[in-house]
Amino acid sequence: MNSDNILQSFKIFSNNLNNLIFDKELVVYNPIDYASESHGLYLKKYGNGQKRILFMGMNPGPWGMVQTGIPFGAIQPVKNFLKIETTINRPILQHKKRPVDGFDCSRQEVSGSRLWSWVENHWSNADDFFSNCFVHNYCPLAFFDTQGRNITPEKIGLTERLALEELCSEFLLSLVLAMNCEWVIGIGNYAELKAKKILKKTHVKVGKVLHPSPASPLANKGWSKMATKQMISYGLI
Repeated sequence: MNSDNILQSFKIFSNNLNNLIFDKELVVYNPIDYASESHGLYLKKYGNGQKRILFMGMNPGPWGMVQTGIPFGAIQPVKNFLKIETTINRPILQHKKRPVDGFDCSRQEVSGSRLWSWVENHWSNADDFFSNCFVHNYCPLAFFDTQGRNITPEKIGLTERLALEELCSEFLLSLVLAMNCEWVIGIGNYAELKAKKILKKTHVKVGKVLHPSPASPLANKGWSKMATKQMISYGLI
């Protein structure tokens, strides 16, 4: 897959996501749309060619991809490790408790900081990592309720969820096949289960690493070591 192809495929995916209709009580952010410049740089720099491993998360965090347009996109790792920093536009509808400040955001996403620090420890630099790996979120949309609370995809209404999952599943399958991935590593249980369901009729193997969220007591006891152990068990580190 070359940069033109991957950019076009994500653009179509983003447009399809924008056409979905959600409950009016939900505020929906699409970072691959309003942060398309940053996300496009990510795809151009790191989305080319075949990838042995696709690491897949669930959906954007409010202090990560929502701000930068990049999966697990904590500000400092995106700027310093991925070497991406650009203007971030804002979604048309924002919740006042979930502002998009782009690279001026003062909050650091713990999950993204942990993930990219771990990547740097094992692959040294971004080019080495992305030479045979890629990071993608199954669902690129973020959802907030009227109080500004983060709503994960499995908690939205059934009809809306099924329409969303149909698009996300079709895109994941096409992405994995286009990149000729051997493995999809779900970052957390949700992503692993989705990957297993979608890829069950393919040659692609599915594994999991613990999600690095600070909401996980296990992750707070040494996420990096546990993720490494899990990857070693698959023969991938």
